[in-house]
Amino acid sequence: MGMSTPQIFLTLVIYGFFLAVPVVIVVAAVLLVRRLLAERHLAAKPEVARSRKSLAQVLRAHREEAHMTQELVAQHMGVSRQAVSKWESGATEPSTTNLMELARLYGTTAADLLREVEG
Repeated sequence: MGMSTPQIFLTLVIYGFFLAVPVVIVVAAVLLVRRLLAERHLAAKPEVARSRKSLAQVLRAHREEAHMTQELVAQHMGVSRQAVSKWESGATEPSTTNLMELARLYGTTAADLLREVEG
């Protein structure tokens, strides 16, 4: 006698779970090692770390160059002032759509904003 369809399905689910767990652990470990190596690389070059700006810093600098308040940016974007504040503090990042709108508002491109983050 063979196994029924539900038994086969349950067996596949159980084996799939036991195979997926090690894969997830390995992927997480690889990502952690990559992050640690990247941080170590930056720490080895303090001049690079000092010159890098966060997206939050870039957005704030552009807003200030445009002589705009967070409230004014929020009104133009159709978002709350708190959303703009969170973007500029680094608590959250704007969506791609909002980043493109911010770039347009500041007279630049999203690509240029992101290049400033790279260093």
